[in-house]
Formats: sequence, structure tokens, C-alpha cells
Amino acid sequence: MDLVTLTEELVKALAVNKDMVSVKEFESDDPDTIIIQVMIDNNDMGRVIGKGGKVANSIRTIVQASSYLKDNKRVKINIDSF
Repeated sequence: MDLVTLTEELVKALAVNKDMVSVKEFESDDPDTIIIQVMIDNNDMGRVIGKGGKVANSIRTIVQASSYLKDNKRVKINIDSF
């Protein structure tokens, strides 16, 4: 499973409005860095980010661990709403 699909599955598991979840990968200036942009419904922001950002940090940790097992690249995940 690639990192974008993994991120999308994790976010969709948390979101109420699963149809509004959009996850895309963008190029970075650093070849050892992957940027993943997550767009979700504004009503799901609290669920996906969590209290104090704990849920978002957990998502980042899982995706980063998966990256270390495959590509050994740094992953940056940006979460925003529509």
C-alpha cells in the first residue's frame, strides 16, 4: 500500500463525510521528502486533528513508519478543510 492510499484510509476511517476526503501527493524541493495534502470537510476537522493534535500526529507517525519501511523518505502531512 502506498503512502497516499494509507493516509486516505486512515482519514476516511475517522471522517463522517467520507466523500469529501481528498488526499494528494505533491513534489517537494527536497528529493528525500514527500508532501501529502489532506482535504476534508470542515465538520470533520475536529475528528481528524483531535484534541491537541493527537490524532493528526498519530496519523503522521503511522505514515512515517510505513515510509521508513519502504522508501526511507521524510513525510509531511498537511491537513486542511474545504
